[in-house]
Amino acid sequence: MIEEQVPPALAGERLDRIVALMLDVSRSLAQQVVEAGGASVDGDVETVGRIRMQEGQVVSVDEGRLPRSEPPAADPSVTFGVVHVDDSIIVVDKPAGLVVHPGAGNDEGTLVNGLLALHPELAGVGDPVRPGIVHRLDAGSTGLLVVARTEEARLHLIDQFVDHSAGRTYLALVWGRPEAPHGVIDAPIGRSHRDPMRMAVVADGRDARTEYEVGVSYSDRGEPTLLECRLETGRTHQIRVHLSSIGHPLVGDPWYGQRRPTLGLDRPFLHASRLELDHPATGGRVAFESPLPADLRGVLDGLTVE
Repeated sequence: MIEEQVPPALAGERLDRIVALMLDVSRSLAQQVVEAGGASVDGDVETVGRIRMQEGQVVSVDEGRLPRSEPPAADPSVTFGVVHVDDSIIVVDKPAGLVVHPGAGNDEGTLVNGLLALHPELAGVGDPVRPGIVHRLDAGSTGLLVVARTEEARLHLIDQFVDHSAGRTYLALVWGRPEAPHGVIDAPIGRSHRDPMRMAVVADGRDARTEYEVGVSYSDRGEPTLLECRLETGRTHQIRVHLSSIGHPLVGDPWYGQRRPTLGLDRPFLHASRLELDHPATGGRVAFESPLPADLRGVLDGLTVE
């Protein structure tokens, strides 16, 4: 059960739209959930999606009322890099533009479809719609992502992401220079009160912590800086939101970039460059690395190191 209080930005919106935002599904699927009795307003079940919500009302949604989707089909045409594979895990190097698993508006052509073509046994691991998936990367982000090949490995990996023992390092090119060469952004993230389609630092959000360290500073206009970021939590768009909130948005970010130049990029400069975890089968610490893809490398090659 998911529960949220209607923020000022959603006051006057229809219940089905709010349910769609809460579940990250299409409006039509949200309508089905409401009509099936899966939504409550201030404790009372409401089956009419067109009613308007008021600020402060509490909306509760039962995810179990979502219509069951057909399991994703194997698709050998989906391409991606594989850094490591063994009996327990697959470490993928995800290219830009590839959605990780089926969801609203992306029923096919996802990483999961491609993985099933290589490893059909994944169909029995975890959620049938996103088998083997234990964490995600935004469609526009590139880099390392671990997939579980067995249910035992999936549960082991989930525990590591929950207790933050799995290490995730990202390279991010931002505008401007942070005042400190090293810092931690500790600020809750939730849906923006101004634009509920975006995430933002909000008082009523979920705890989020991002550690950053300055790598390379450039003398070009706008003084771009390459940061190394480590996630202590894994909220939606966390690095993008956190860095934008301190005045250093990612280069190329179409949502949180504060209308800064893109340097020719059509996606955020964000790459998952290193992944560390305890191997689910052996218990030993393993680490994997991914070099910057060509488009991001090209941006750096065009800048002048200070």
